[in-house]
Amino acid sequence: MRQSHNQLSQDFTIPTLLKFTAPTAVMLVFMSLYQMVDGAFVSRFVGENALSALNIVYPVPSIMIAFSIMLATGSGAIIAKNMGEGDMQTARENFSLAAAVGLVLGVCFMVFGTAFLKPLIQMLGATPVLYSYCYDYLLILMLSAPLSIFQMLFQNFFVTAGKPHLGMIVTLVGGVSNIALDYLLIKVYQMGVVGAALATAIGYAIPAIFGLCYFAVNRKGTLYFVKPVLRKQVLLHSCVNGSSEMVNNLAVAITTFLFNTLMLKYAGETGVAAITIVLYAQFLMTAVFMGFSSGIAPVVSYNYGSQNTKQLQKVFRNSMYVVGVISVIVFVLAEFCSDPVIQIFVKPDSEVFQITKHGFGIFSVSFLFTGVNIFASALFTAFSNGKVSAILSFLRTFVFLVICLLVLPLFWSIYGIWLAVPAAEILAFGVSVFYLVRLRRVYQYSAR
Repeated sequence: MRQSHNQLSQDFTIPTLLKFTAPTAVMLVFMSLYQMVDGAFVSRFVGENALSALNIVYPVPSIMIAFSIMLATGSGAIIAKNMGEGDMQTARENFSLAAAVGLVLGVCFMVFGTAFLKPLIQMLGATPVLYSYCYDYLLILMLSAPLSIFQMLFQNFFVTAGKPHLGMIVTLVGGVSNIALDYLLIKVYQMGVVGAALATAIGYAIPAIFGLCYFAVNRKGTLYFVKPVLRKQVLLHSCVNGSSEMVNNLAVAITTFLFNTLMLKYAGETGVAAITIVLYAQFLMTAVFMGFSSGIAPVVSYNYGSQNTKQLQKVFRNSMYVVGVISVIVFVLAEFCSDPVIQIFVKPDSEVFQITKHGFGIFSVSFLFTGVNIFASALFTAFSNGKVSAILSFLRTFVFLVICLLVLPLFWSIYGIWLAVPAAEILAFGVSVFYLVRLRRVYQYSAR
């Protein structure tokens, strides 16, 4: 029997669309914000080299995020489709299977990450100045790997279960705790990067433990834990379907490594600190697009599964309008509010500030195109077309960006590094538009 009361089945006008996706967007923005606060506390109270160290090791947690997002988004689309078809028992079994696989992934990352920590840090290019900071910070993050993966899983599953506001509240509590602990452990107790890592781990633990308890105890909701059924085809489909999001974050790991290597070459540790600040700002700005796209994905999957073509077209049309408006707003904010953002991390008279300011104005052009690129990839994931979604993410976050990073600095030195992201986003925008037009009648999200 269909769950007619499910929020995914409501009529989505622009106001209701914004209301439904706002919790996910706010949640991801807040996550990015408290990651920025981590960096700001480290930069202000430990030093710019410590800030650079956080970016040197970032590829490792980015890989963890890649696998957890792959599992969450890939299985989430399947679960939402099961719900749209009215098969709630299968949806709960697939949900429970995804959670069990997430636990296995977390334990694997924890064991292998701690066992190979030293060679991993050396491979990432840590200089002798940065090594001790990298080791202290990454060790704690690897020990908290299962919590990190559960946090990411449950953030997505709260949306799939039609409870985006609950997911937002739990994430906000975790984020506020992280910020408070940053102040306490870094500034008051002067624990340095160890304090930053502990604050982050506790921030992971709050939504992770709450999610486990909620889905285990609440038997009246749409989703809750049951005995998982190992459906290999569902698991494979989840991985393939969520591969675009995994590719995106794996690409972030690789391109962050390239950014760090190039900045060390052209500007030393100071350059790494500068690119770290810009990447923090990028995470914050793009979190709006990621949040909206993640929030709308279950709606698309549900209406696609229930074959409600009229509602699907309405959701797509309104979503494109929202993404376009947000893109312009984010670009304007990035252009005119860069100084106060940079000053969160460093003083205006520092060399890092000057390097960052010159680069941020160039970098922010990318925000005009990022929204459509992220939405297009999430849209095809929601349709369970992991192939197209992966192509879009792979080209945008890896192929185009790596080519631009390897080529443009040869002509324009450090300015070529800043130009790489806008150039890659523009190229990806062209591919996104091509697929959106080409497949509009296949999935019937556009009548034209």
